[in-house]
Amino acid sequence: MEPAASLPTLPATPFARVQALREVAVPWSRQRCGPGVNRSVAMNEIRSVLLHQDASEASVRRVHLAHRIAAAHGALLEVLYAVTPALLQYPMATSADSQLAAMLALSDAETRERAKAAFEREVTAAGFNDVLWSEGNDDPVSVFKVHAFASDLLVLAQIEPDNRLLSQVPVDFVPTVLIETGKPAVVLPEDFKAERIGSTVLIAWKPSASSARAVSAALPFLRMASRVHVATWEDDGHLDRNNPLPIERYLQRHGITATVHQGGRPTRDTGELLLALAADVRADLLVMGCYGHSRTREWILGGVTRSVLRLAKLPLLMAH
Repeated sequence: MEPAASLPTLPATPFARVQALREVAVPWSRQRCGPGVNRSVAMNEIRSVLLHQDASEASVRRVHLAHRIAAAHGALLEVLYAVTPALLQYPMATSADSQLAAMLALSDAETRERAKAAFEREVTAAGFNDVLWSEGNDDPVSVFKVHAFASDLLVLAQIEPDNRLLSQVPVDFVPTVLIETGKPAVVLPEDFKAERIGSTVLIAWKPSASSARAVSAALPFLRMASRVHVATWEDDGHLDRNNPLPIERYLQRHGITATVHQGGRPTRDTGELLLALAADVRADLLVMGCYGHSRTREWILGGVTRSVLRLAKLPLLMAH
């Protein structure tokens, strides 16, 4: 192993110190990344993947896709079991009857043990010996956020209103986690069974912060995709095809060639049109921003975000 380069004696002024550190940092970065590697690639690497597991039977099967994503990017996979404790669902039990509270706590423990046992059977059968298990015993959003802040990519699943009791997770778990953590997430349909995604990727592009963050987070997937499409809706309904869009140039700088689809002016049906286009191009991953704002402590989602989350039958890569 070559000895690490030593830092020079730093000058007294702040500007000179920055310049001196830059002279060391740039050669070190080239040594670590290799002479032929764009250093911007390293900025978008996925090194930690956090999968949410709930109390439903379908939840444990998602570990296969999450493990494939982690393995493809050389990342560590952590599975976090986080559901709403019964004592939070029925808070009156703590004051009304101590015996009832003990029964609810026992029920929570038994559900947690069943989930962990199902997880261990699944990873053992699949030969996954490099997956971490974690669990929480508090509000699932609060528990998950703590781990999410220290993860590169989240893997979540939509919660259907009819199945919220089986999953023991709030229906708005996914948008709340996305918005309150700011972390990118792969959001799976609740009954999604495929173990591979990202062969054909569709980007829903809008010149906005959320959309830009989603595309940046998706770069590791876009580089590995066979086909990339970009759907854009222009407010003026006009697209100048004589010049590439800024998003096209951005992708080209990362070695990604995309086919652009112009959708005209955005309408109330944009979300459904976007999903129809995804089906037409046979996309198995849709990249888009998650738009929402808080009103009286509830998240109000944008129209396209709301309809796509409700109707999508393919995985989404979203960022707020």
